Amino acid sequence: MLTAPALEDAITTALGKSPAALVINLSDVEFLASAGMGVLVAAHDQAAPEVGFAVVADGPVTSRPLKLVGIADIVSLHPTLDAALSELGA
Repeated sequence: MLTAPALEDAITTALGKSPAALVINLSDVEFLASAGMGVLVAAHDQAAPEVGFAVVADGPVTSRPLKLVGIADIVSLHPTLDAALSELGA
């Protein structure tokens, strides 16, 4: 809840630069609450259709909640940064 606004600002700034792809790496995240998950869904919706969008999340702290609430069905979820970059063709 405390860091979700900073994440949202960083994503908005990145998307404002019209990237070909955006990877959100949650590898160092120790707790993912609904506020953070909401930011991820909003960012996915905000990104232009041609922008590749991926989230790096692995383990019970990040990927498990994303899978439980169905966000993994909306965003491309990967266990590693290399896997995300590989899918996006980077």
